[in-house]
This record gives sequence, structure tokens and C-alpha cells, in this order.
Amino acid sequence: MIEYTRCVAGPLSTREKVVVAMSGGVDSSVAAARLVASGFEVIGVTLHLWDYPEGQEPGRCCAPEDQHDARNVADHLGIPHYTFDRRELFRDEVVQPFVDAYAAGETPSPCVQCNRTVKMRELFAIADRLGARRVATGHYARVEAREDLGERRTILRRGVDRTKDQSYFLHTLVGMPGAEGLLSRLIMPLGDAMKAEVRAEALALALPGAEKGESQELCFVSSGRYDEFVRERVPDRVRPGPIVDEAGRAIGQHDGLHAYTIGQRKGLGSAPKASVNHGRPLFVVGLDPETNTVRAGGEDALLAATATLHSGPDGADELFAPDVVFPRSAIVQVRARHAGAEASIDRDSAGQLVVRFDAPVRAVSPGQIAVFYDGDRVLGGAPIRSTRAAIASSTSASAP
Repeated sequence: MIEYTRCVAGPLSTREKVVVAMSGGVDSSVAAARLVASGFEVIGVTLHLWDYPEGQEPGRCCAPEDQHDARNVADHLGIPHYTFDRRELFRDEVVQPFVDAYAAGETPSPCVQCNRTVKMRELFAIADRLGARRVATGHYARVEAREDLGERRTILRRGVDRTKDQSYFLHTLVGMPGAEGLLSRLIMPLGDAMKAEVRAEALALALPGAEKGESQELCFVSSGRYDEFVRERVPDRVRPGPIVDEAGRAIGQHDGLHAYTIGQRKGLGSAPKASVNHGRPLFVVGLDPETNTVRAGGEDALLAATATLHSGPDGADELFAPDVVFPRSAIVQVRARHAGAEASIDRDSAGQLVVRFDAPVRAVSPGQIAVFYDGDRVLGGAPIRSTRAAIASSTSASAP
């Protein structure tokens, strides 16, 4: 029997009861299979989060057929499986804030919000109801128990497969109330695995859905058209406005801030005066919700020297692991697919955290999350409130 106890932060007792989140996808299915092989008493749980309008192509992790696939995998493994309806919670905690953020000219990170307010919170609550001490997921991340100056501490680390690492989306676990207790209960059997290895294992075990593709879009916006999704839900908050250049001159018209994000080129080339006045690539370098203005500029205007975070003194300590103090240096990842950048972090006079990058970072977007790392250890993170450009111009800075 293959042992996977290296994925467990605390002491392992075989036949210990564990609730495993099952989406019907390859990763969660292999995670469940590994737990069964390791001798746990495994209970599969699927959260029903979203329904698709008739005629709309469903996404991967929220579609009704995925619930069916999860049940088939559970039957294949010989474990019980339950589905819990959390659609209302998902709508209120994830979908509506996503819509509100785009309508306000920000770029949200809904997967972070989902893990914080829906998935993890509900999985631990369900585990308690079912009498399970452990909770497991198919995330590519690791939990590790260590002794620190005589004190036992459980920490969150990146997954070994850096191309699949999902620790960014889980960073709030380290600063949640009771974080030590939650992390010590969490198992992520794929943390040490490579994606190709997981796929091969699913095929070798003949798991239902082993050849299933991976989602490339948000589960609740399967078309990838975020602009249409937002417009349908808040048409009264979507209105046209000007596109201006670095000197503040109007070069075109937009149909709504919700359709733009920092660093974007698409949608600016059609600005009537853009090619005439500039003759060079233009990017979205700022979004001003107060004036409903899209600001365009050259690529150099995308480089940010600093980022101020939503991290005031009220509740700020809950954003980070308890041993994290400021000022400090860290690797700061400003979006899910960002490689991370070296930076120093300290609080300003208002108590907000300010990240000062050692070298300018491209396309840092308000609404996204800055997650801090010490090597591969997750320290915590906070939403980006504003940035200041590395190269000053009349419109390229988005000042606090």
C-alpha cells in the first residue's frame, strides 16, 4: 500500500475519518484515491455552488454533471458521497462581490474569496457535523508541522509543481481565526505531486473522468466573457465614458469600466485617435471610477514602484500568520500567475501596508491580492488598494 503521510501536518491515525472535497475533476479524485490507499475512512463531499442558464455551456467544477462524476468516483473507490447545496452562499459571497468589483473598476480574485468564505469554511463545518477530524482537498499546496522555538506551528507552503501551485488562492488560511487548528486538520495529498503524475495515476486507477479536461475559466463564467456577465447583472452601473491618453486628451470612448483591467491592450486599438496620435502600442494604465475614465499609456506606465494594501489596523493581524511582523522583506505575488517579486513591506502613518518593490512590477491591479512568501512558505496577504507608478506622469499613477 502506498503511504502519503508526508502530506499530513499532524499525527496520523489510520482509519481516521476525513472529509475530502470532490469536484468530479482529476485532482480531487486522485486526492480521494490516495487517502483511501493510505487507510483513512474517507467521506466524499461536493458543494453545489452554481446553476447554469438553459443553453449555456457549463464550467468544469460547478456543473451538474460534475456532481454526478464525483459520485461515480466515490462509488468506484467504495466511499460514501454527499452533495451540499451552497448556491445562495456562493452567490452572496463570491459572485456578487465579483460583479461589484468589476463595476467599480477593480480586478477581483474570486477564487481567493471562494476558498475563504465558502469552500474551506463550509468543509470544516461539514466535517464537524460528520464527526471527521480531517479535511482534505485536491489543491497543489502543502501543510507542514514544525517546531519553532519550542512551539509547534503548522505552516502553508507552495506546491512542488510550481506550474500548478495553488497556495496563492489559499493564503487566507494562515491568518484566519483559529488558523493553527484549521491547518493542522488539513490534508493536501497532491502537494508533493506533479500534474503529469496525477493524471497518470488517475488513468492507472481507471477513475471515472480520468481523461477529463481542465477548466481555463471561472466556474461561473464558463464563456470567459466577464464583461457580458457583469453587464447582465448590473446594467444600471455600466455606462460609457472617455478613454484618455497620458496627457489627458480624449482618444476614444469605452462602453463601461467593467470591460477593462490594468495591462489590457484589447479595446484600445479601436480608439479613433489612438493610432493617429501615438503610433505605438497602448495599454490600460488606470481606471478612474469617479470620472468613469479609462486611462491609456505606453508600456512603461504599467510599471509600479509601490502598492498600498487594504490592511488598516482594524483586523490587520488576521491577514497574516501570527509570527509575521513588519517591517520585513518578502517575495510578493500580485496575481495568480505572477512569478513573485522581491519587496520590502512596512506600515504607513495610517496603518496601511505599503509594498515597495525592489524592481518595478508590471500591471499591478487594484482588487487583486498581494500574497507574501518567505521562500515557499505562505505568510499571508491583502487586497491591493492602489499603486504608484515607477515612472511619474500625469495619468500613469494611481495614487492612494
